[in-house]
Amino acid sequence: MEKISLKDISTRAPKDFDKEKTKKTTAEILNDLDELQNLLYAESKHSILIVIQGMDASGKDGVIRNVFGKLNPQGVAVKSFKVPTPEEMAHDFLWRVHEHAPAKGMIQIFNRSHYEDILVTRVHRWCDDETAVKRMKAINDFEKLLEEHNNTQILKFYLHVSPEEQHSRLDERIKDPAKMWKYNEKDFEEAKLWDQYTNAYEDCFEHCNNVSWTIVPSDQNWYKEFVIASQLYVLLKSLDMKFPGLKK
Repeated sequence: MEKISLKDISTRAPKDFDKEKTKKTTAEILNDLDELQNLLYAESKHSILIVIQGMDASGKDGVIRNVFGKLNPQGVAVKSFKVPTPEEMAHDFLWRVHEHAPAKGMIQIFNRSHYEDILVTRVHRWCDDETAVKRMKAINDFEKLLEEHNNTQILKFYLHVSPEEQHSRLDERIKDPAKMWKYNEKDFEEAKLWDQYTNAYEDCFEHCNNVSWTIVPSDQNWYKEFVIASQLYVLLKSLDMKFPGLKK
């Protein structure tokens, strides 16, 4: 696979995409996803894992709310992976992740994920390069295990924002009362490590690509939501699911 260079990928929608038309299309897709999720849950032969990664303020929470919030909450679970607890630190790095792998019939969303252990840890030098290489192999094996032994379909999204858009959104958290609860002064310090995070992500894309990554231009929320909803729709349609008959 050719190495992904984030600086060569636009953070904005292609020019031929009309905002209002795209938002209308997204709404139609979300209606269809509601029915497809019901079918996924009823058939219970497949599970879906959706990994959402991105820089701070790339819009992870918003896309979960605006895309997956339209689905039946009985069939969707969201897990955010934050700083490991002492108990989690006493185990291997995937220990806390595996228990949240999706059961058949379920859509599981990781808002940040097992990839944090080769991203933030690497940027801050809590994890050396040799350990990171071993962890990337373990991640590939983990995802293969889910695919082969639980019929799990995996979608991995990187929400690609520009430094300028990130700064604007972080600034909103200081000024907008509705967003002040998100404010964390450490976010501004992390933003200064943009180049280091970019390098870590690009290495991740190169070595953890058995399940391919989708780089989602995310400066415009309407386009980001369209891309993610569309990919989930295509995946669910491809499963050729059917409602089970009467139980005997």
